Amino acid sequence: MRKIGLTGGIASGKSTVAAMLRELGFAVIFADEISRGLLRSGEEALHETIREFGPEILGPDGMLDRKKLAAIVFSVQSKLDKLNAIIHPRVEAEMLRQFGELEREGRSVAFVEAALLVEAGYMQDLDGLVVAWCRPEQQMERLIGRGMTEKEAQARIGAQMPVEEKLKLATYRIDCSGSMEETRRQVGELAERLRA
Repeated sequence: MRKIGLTGGIASGKSTVAAMLRELGFAVIFADEISRGLLRSGEEALHETIREFGPEILGPDGMLDRKKLAAIVFSVQSKLDKLNAIIHPRVEAEMLRQFGELEREGRSVAFVEAALLVEAGYMQDLDGLVVAWCRPEQQMERLIGRGMTEKEAQARIGAQMPVEEKLKLATYRIDCSGSMEETRRQVGELAERLRA
C-alpha cells in the first residue's frame, strides 16, 4: 500500500483537499484528530503536557483549554518544541497503526493529513507527499476569518516550515488559491494518477 502525506501551511486548503480525496473513495487519516484524542482527559500525553506547562492550561471543567495552551506554545519556540516532543511520537505511532489496518483491509493507497508532517519527521514513513498551497495573503485572510488576530495568525504561520520549502519536497502539488472547481479538478487528476 502506498502511504501518501498531505500537508501545507495552516489555512492553505489541505482539509478541503482531504475531504475531496475522501469523496473519491480514498482513506484519509487526520493527524489533528489523533492529536486531539491524545490530549483527552485520562490520556498520558495530557498528564505529561500538564506536568510541562502547568494546570493553568486546563479550563474550569478540567479539560484542556486549547486556546490557553496555544497562547503559551506559539509565543516561545522552545515551548512549542517541548509540546511537539510529547505529541509527535505518539501521533506517528498511531498513524502507522492506522496505516497497517488500512493495508490489511486491502487498500492500495491511503493518505495522512497533517500540517506539520514534514516538521514532525513523518516523511520517513511515507511514499509520497501532496502539498496544498495558496498565496500568503489568502492564508492570512482565512485565519482572520476564523477569528484569529493578525498577530496570532502570523505566529501560527511562522511556526511552520515555509510553503516554498514544502513545495520542494512535494511529489504532487495542489494549488488552492483559485476556485473550488479548480481545486477539485486537480484533486481528480491526482486520484487518476494514483489509480493508474
